[in-house]
Amino acid sequence: MYSPLEQFIIINLFSVHDIIVDFSVTNVSIIIILCIFVLSVVILSLFTLGRFNVPNRWQFLFEGIYSMCIELIYDVLGIKGEKFFPFLFSTFLVILSLNSLGLIPYSFTITSQLASTLVFAYMIFIGVLIVGVQSHGFNLMSMFLPAGTSLFLSFLLIPVELLSYFFKPVSLGVRLFANLMAGHTLLKVIIGFSWAMLGIGGIYLIIYLIPLGAIVSLFVLETAVSIIQSYVFTILTTIYLNDMISLSH
Repeated sequence: MYSPLEQFIIINLFSVHDIIVDFSVTNVSIIIILCIFVLSVVILSLFTLGRFNVPNRWQFLFEGIYSMCIELIYDVLGIKGEKFFPFLFSTFLVILSLNSLGLIPYSFTITSQLASTLVFAYMIFIGVLIVGVQSHGFNLMSMFLPAGTSLFLSFLLIPVELLSYFFKPVSLGVRLFANLMAGHTLLKVIIGFSWAMLGIGGIYLIIYLIPLGAIVSLFVLETAVSIIQSYVFTILTTIYLNDMISLSH
């Protein structure tokens, strides 16, 4: 690779398609399948293999994530948010897994693709919208028009409110994409510089230690960013869900 951006290229491994349907298998689809498999194995192992034993460090970690999601739901949604726990808990785990798998060498960061993050965001947005329709029916439109608004202002406020609301998933997807792409690009640039210093040899081997330390620090920072962005994505999803349930904005 000669460009830091080459790591984000989607590679078509093989295709099975006709005029209408395309079943192309890419590195993106492979990572998604791997993510689902790893996540399923980890969860099943934690719930089955260690249920009669003293919890190990992985179970403590999983219980910490579980407790964090429970507290988040109660803080934002209250008692009525209990039924949404599986959805929000799964959202956090999937985004965290996709972010974390991208840190493995020769892997692929799906969440560094704007198309992928927008698809995730709009899938959640549509689901939240369905919840709002089921809960309030036609009264859902009241969240786009504050009570007591004059007829003249309503023609101005409704389009603005609708536009701002339907752009929420765009901001949700772009935020995740931008943070992951920027971090991985910077990491690749520093790694490339460090590798060049190592290849030159001589006095540059001493200089090589400087970017090497930066690589370790950036890798730790990027791991933290992956966790934080997963949490932020889940928080914003919970807030959007609360806005839809309580008809606030």
